Amino acid sequence: MAMNNLKTVFLLGMLGVVFVIVGSLLGGQGGAIFALIFAAFFNFAMYFWSDKIALRMSGARPAAETELPDVYSTLRSLTQREDMPMPTVHLIDSPQPNAFATGRNPRHAAVAVTSGILGIMSHEELEAVLAHEISHIKNRDILIATVAATIAAALAFLARMAFWGQLFGGRRRNDNNPLMAVVGLVAMLLAPIAGIIIQRAIGRAREFQADRSGAETTGAPLVLASALQKIEESSTRTVMQVNPAVSQLFIGDPMHALRGDSRRKQQNSGSSMLRWFSTHPRTKDRIERLEKMAMGPMIR
Repeated sequence: MAMNNLKTVFLLGMLGVVFVIVGSLLGGQGGAIFALIFAAFFNFAMYFWSDKIALRMSGARPAAETELPDVYSTLRSLTQREDMPMPTVHLIDSPQPNAFATGRNPRHAAVAVTSGILGIMSHEELEAVLAHEISHIKNRDILIATVAATIAAALAFLARMAFWGQLFGGRRRNDNNPLMAVVGLVAMLLAPIAGIIIQRAIGRAREFQADRSGAETTGAPLVLASALQKIEESSTRTVMQVNPAVSQLFIGDPMHALRGDSRRKQQNSGSSMLRWFSTHPRTKDRIERLEKMAMGPMIR
């Protein structure tokens, strides 16, 4: 757990450093200050509204306990066990089995499940999936993911603004220093890509962490492995109608089927560069870690 958290802190730090460096390259000290203010503003806004945005973009709707009695009773048991407040419960009308959690802290959290997960999972597997989502809330992963996504989006926005500034107003500024003009243009092109890579690496690290924490809560890592395998198999056949911007929140990639052959090649390739851009760890890797947990000491 400590290693995963350290990795997350390092990646968040790298994302912030990239952001400030790009702001500095494109606008000097004033650009760096502007970049920091811009990121702070976006983070403040997303801190309070990320849950509502995520639920709306995923097509989730509030669900009463009479509609989802098993989900409510399982969540109530898990949150009592972890001494956490009960999150609000939402339902996504989709045949694909999946789930996600959102909210800035345990007191303002929501868990959404698809209708498909209720028909394919056993009670134990459903509990394992919900324990994974509760772990996201407990570990503040939603807030971390929101900060990372916001900085990455702000970085892309800043680079786009700078590009148009270079194109229409920056030529005179760089007449005496063509090297800086080239550096600036390269930064504009590469910075958003670097932001996406780091953001998604953070997301994959937090998924591994939630797998481990959830399995510790239930004491049944192999049950979670079984649930992940079912989600993987179903997602190759069923496409969820969800905004790609929130796909990283789900326990399994809801856009898996749309990625086609490239995704399947990635799943079979341990060294593919496509993994850098993946929103989720390979299911194979997640299952292997859970199997090692079941056999003995936790993987670090």
